[in-house]
Amino acid sequence: MASGTAKQGAALHHHGVGGCPSSETAKRGAATVWRQLKASWTLGGGGCLHNRGRAKAGRGGEREEKRGWRPSTGGHVTGKMAVFPWHSRHRNYKAELLSCRLEAAPLEFGDYHPLKPITVTESKTKKVSRKGSTSSTSSSSSSSVADPLSSVLDGTDPLSMFAATADPAAMAVATESSRKKRDRDDNPIVGSDFEPWANKRGEILARYTTTEKLSINLFMGSEKGRAGTAPSAMSEKVRTRLEELDDFEEGSQKELLNLTQQDYVNRIEELNQSLKDAWASDQKVKALKIVIQCSKLLSDTSVIQFYPSKFVLITDILDTFGKLVYERIFSMCVDNRSTLPDHFSPENVNDTAKETCLNWFFKIASIRELIPRFYVEASILKCNKFLSETGILECLPRLTCMIRGIGDPLVSVYARAYLCRVGMEVAPHLKESLNRNFFDFLLTFKQIHGDTVQNQLVVQGVELPSYLPLYSPAMDWIFQCISYHAPEVLLTEMMERCKKLGNNALLLNSVMSAFRAEFVATRSMDFISMIKECDESGFPKHLLFRSLGLNLALADPPESDRLQILNEAWKVITKLKNPQDYINCAEVWVEYTCKHFTKREVNTVLGDVIKHMTPDRAFEDSYPQLQSIIKKVIAHFHDFSVLFSVEKFLPFLDMFQKESVRVEVCKYIMEAFIKHQQEPTKDPVILNALLHICKTMHDSVNALTLDDEKRTLAHLINGFIKMAHVIALRWQLQSSAIHQVSFGRDFEQQLSFYVESRSMFCNLEPVLVQLIHSVNRLAMETRKVMKGNHSRKTAAFVRACVAYCFITIPSLVGIFTRLNLYLHSGQVALANQCLSQADAFFKAAISLIPEVPKMINIDGKMRPSESFLLEFLCNFFSTLLIVPDHPEHGVLFLVRELLNVIQDYTWEDNSDDKIRIYTCVLHLLSAMSQETYLYHIDKVDSNDSLYGGDSKFLAENNKLCETVMAQILEHLKTLAKDEALKRQSSLGLSFFNSILAHGDLRNNRLNQLSVNLWHLAQRHGCGDTRTMVKTLEYIKKRSKQPDMNHLTELALRLPLQTRT
Repeated sequence: MASGTAKQGAALHHHGVGGCPSSETAKRGAATVWRQLKASWTLGGGGCLHNRGRAKAGRGGEREEKRGWRPSTGGHVTGKMAVFPWHSRHRNYKAELLSCRLEAAPLEFGDYHPLKPITVTESKTKKVSRKGSTSSTSSSSSSSVADPLSSVLDGTDPLSMFAATADPAAMAVATESSRKKRDRDDNPIVGSDFEPWANKRGEILARYTTTEKLSINLFMGSEKGRAGTAPSAMSEKVRTRLEELDDFEEGSQKELLNLTQQDYVNRIEELNQSLKDAWASDQKVKALKIVIQCSKLLSDTSVIQFYPSKFVLITDILDTFGKLVYERIFSMCVDNRSTLPDHFSPENVNDTAKETCLNWFFKIASIRELIPRFYVEASILKCNKFLSETGILECLPRLTCMIRGIGDPLVSVYARAYLCRVGMEVAPHLKESLNRNFFDFLLTFKQIHGDTVQNQLVVQGVELPSYLPLYSPAMDWIFQCISYHAPEVLLTEMMERCKKLGNNALLLNSVMSAFRAEFVATRSMDFISMIKECDESGFPKHLLFRSLGLNLALADPPESDRLQILNEAWKVITKLKNPQDYINCAEVWVEYTCKHFTKREVNTVLGDVIKHMTPDRAFEDSYPQLQSIIKKVIAHFHDFSVLFSVEKFLPFLDMFQKESVRVEVCKYIMEAFIKHQQEPTKDPVILNALLHICKTMHDSVNALTLDDEKRTLAHLINGFIKMAHVIALRWQLQSSAIHQVSFGRDFEQQLSFYVESRSMFCNLEPVLVQLIHSVNRLAMETRKVMKGNHSRKTAAFVRACVAYCFITIPSLVGIFTRLNLYLHSGQVALANQCLSQADAFFKAAISLIPEVPKMINIDGKMRPSESFLLEFLCNFFSTLLIVPDHPEHGVLFLVRELLNVIQDYTWEDNSDDKIRIYTCVLHLLSAMSQETYLYHIDKVDSNDSLYGGDSKFLAENNKLCETVMAQILEHLKTLAKDEALKRQSSLGLSFFNSILAHGDLRNNRLNQLSVNLWHLAQRHGCGDTRTMVKTLEYIKKRSKQPDMNHLTELALRLPLQTRT
């Protein structure tokens, strides 16, 4: 930031664009101004910017001559001009601060207050308007007067109606909008808590696969009846369609054999697209043939392991067909007068739509085979809404009874699942049909163990444990539909029916998966008793305990039963020999253990997991489950002192041998530590364990690691470093109240921790930056504890902190990161009275400036660096104000070195940043010439105390100001070109404001220079007139202050040029 002396004139530095005169006028004006400026310039030989007489300027004069600012030797200035004398204005900062305060003005509230509610009085006036033109919103207002015209037309404008009739596109848009609105309101009873079928679809397709060859029948079409003229009479059209259906029944299809699973899926997708294409081309019979053909595939169980996936693919086609038929009939209800309301009744449907709907049901009723007839009718079940209000209610029981004719239990259970799915979509309130499907299924469930099914399994070489899980998707869906918003009594009834069937494991698992977790949790012991009595053939008990554990993770069982539940479940789980079966169950019950028990029980469970998963390195195949266990443990143990006291926790982490998985687990732990750890801890076990975890994350970084991953890891490690600092600080502050001497040891331990961290995390630059900031903060906290009066021990400690930063900064890559850290660390060193160390930081920063590249990478984009360099230098100047001079290096040695670097730096050709920097230097030197500086550092004597306003110091300061001014004026001279007049005007006004704010305008030559700059800023017509008006008003206002009478004369010499 710039020095505080610049604040008074900061508001005056506004630049704008004014009206520009002709080029000839501008050139003549420019020549006149430059003649006025050159009146005090000379063209003698030699470099004008050498600091002459520096050898006489006190101690170290010879060295000053060698180290002084020599811009002319760099070849930047070719001529010589007489240096303008600089005289800084005397500043009384306290008085200026008081004058800048806002004046207190009395506030009269009266009846108004911003928080008082606004009362709006409505005045009812009678309007004379044509009511027929009011919108639907207006017609629903509080007016009780009925409009006879609107009631007759039912809110429809006849002109709009005729336009819609003439424009089919508008009709289509209206139909589409009504369809979308209808889709949103279709299922008002089924809420978001009901898991839709679409969520289960992907899981089923991924789980039930096969490597065996599949077959499919493709519809080949028929050319019969397509040649010749189109049938003219309706009877001919009907006869043609019946012939097409007969042709299909007679076998106009082709069977494709030896298809892989992917080929089969592709063929099904082709059929789905063929259905849409046929419908779009108005080939409704062909579309029906495709649907019938696909439905027949659901009777084929030749590759039984693939049947659930086949069911998903075929029902997708059925859903498409049902949607197309419904929308077709609905569109026929839209005529020229109105459309169907959202919740219509059969009375709203016209006869044409009803006839078409009946025609579809008659076509489907003519299908000879049971399975395709059932599936196709179920797919258009929703169309019964067009015929009768009780149509769906009558069809559901009939379709349920139709399923009783399907002999294969697997085919029948999926047919029931589809009927339940369609029923939940169109009539979710009709629970009786859902329950009837389930009870019918229970009656036929014994067929699974019958000879027909067993023989089929023998032929296909499928074991019963592989066969029974094929029922799970259908049974789970049936139970989900039944249990949705079902009372708790229904669960009791289901449990009783399961007991009558001998506690079949498959049924019991579906019951526990479907009903609400609260209902299951309250009956946990009853379910455990039923699980014990289950027959394990085909469905093992550990899967039942896993389903029970999933419910107990969501709902709490009775407190008195919790320990017994855990013991009963773990007796079964721990006896499992298969590591995969074991870990699948243990993963679920770990959450129950963490939720309801102490670290003792959790430690026992973790130890048992280690015991089962370590032999033969079984853990390598179960990393997802092990990661889930870690997440659950960390989620319930927020206190890391308790977590790391679990004996088996760290050995459990050792099972993560794969690097990528180990790093992910380390991320979980560090995220939880940063989020939840609140209490301070000095436990070396915890800190060392977390340090090891951070080291694991750091060591995973290599040349292929993405930048986003590096940022994530650095963020987590930095969070630990910050937490470690806060924890240490809390303990130090607590111990200081008891025994002051403990501070030294605690701070030294903290610094040792940072030294160790630096060696561990050297590959992550953000972590090194955080370490430097933490060490600087540690030094400042030491200063705070000692109240600025360092003892010999604390002074040595602070110097050690400063040395840490000085050693670490050069290892960083980012150029501006190093510059800012040098500056920040130098400020910390200065605040702790380490003057020579502060000088070393500032010198390092100055020596680094020439290395700043022209372009730097900011968030992956290359951007010019000059604006960032300007910002840094302004902050640097603000610090240099309070840095005392070194007795061996002469007056203002750091400022001179910095100016040499700025002069030698290669700036952009069309950039004015160098001159802006020189203007900031002028502000700095003006502030340095004051008797008392604007701010100080406690117990550090700045130059105002060291020199005490010595005349030689002020002379050297003024000479440096004159040299800087010469550089600014030389740059202004180079801008006297047509394309640079706007820049010249802006910089001229900025320089004028700087002289006004910091210069003593009682000096005649400085006063004349300011007048010339004023003319230069507006003579080209590019000056900001508004800013110049406000500047002149400011000068006139200041001229009324004491000792400011000379500004009155100056204001008279500053005319405002009109744009005309």
